Amino acid sequence: MNVEAIKSIYFFEMARTRRTLLQSVVSPVISTSLYFIVFGAAIGSRIQEVEGVSYGAFITPGLIMLTLLGQCISNGSFGIYFPKFTGTIYEVLSAPVAMSEILLGYVGAAATKGLMIGVIILLTANIFVDIRIEHPVMMVLFFLLTAITFSLFGFMIGIWATNFEQLNLIPMLVVPPLTFLGGSFYSISMLPPFWQAVSHFNPVLYLVSGFRWSFFGIADVNPLVSLGMISIFLAICLGTLGWIFKTGYRLRS
Repeated sequence: MNVEAIKSIYFFEMARTRRTLLQSVVSPVISTSLYFIVFGAAIGSRIQEVEGVSYGAFITPGLIMLTLLGQCISNGSFGIYFPKFTGTIYEVLSAPVAMSEILLGYVGAAATKGLMIGVIILLTANIFVDIRIEHPVMMVLFFLLTAITFSLFGFMIGIWATNFEQLNLIPMLVVPPLTFLGGSFYSISMLPPFWQAVSHFNPVLYLVSGFRWSFFGIADVNPLVSLGMISIFLAICLGTLGWIFKTGYRLRS
């Protein structure tokens, strides 16, 4: 294991966050604060509680997950796309560095940045609502698994994309609708039976439900099922990246 290579890639990517502090940190915090003001105040005045939890607190796990998914996918995809775009990826590929070490460096940095933003959002949420965490170990587990999995997913998007339009296609057009329709701002028990059934085909539902359960002990889906779903998605991402590294798909050509 070439630890120095992993550290070099990791710290280079982390340094990019310091250079884009407004975009990387300040912007997500402001956006989430606006969500609390709009949804927590406007809608919260009409929906006082959901399953015994104040509406402002109820939406907090969903808002954290919304931000975490977006940040991890964005950081994971941009981290590998720009070396491809500038041609510096060939220097990395020609160096005595294994693909697994490249993956650890880029994905580790993307996951770290996503986790940092998630923690900041959690601290920001305490300004607006009172939050309790009933299952802190499971909360950390869901936090880590989600960050790693979607950083891997973003890494795959960055390898697949050949231009900026493709790079932003999934993060902008696919992920936000899935997140908004995944129970981030409501319980699916509030939906008609048909739409409850449809919601179970949305993978984000399992992430939000499991994460919310770790806070308040309430969930739309059994937390073990949620944990199993994210583990399956993680395995799929790892398997796909293994094939990409083996074939050199859009890396060596």
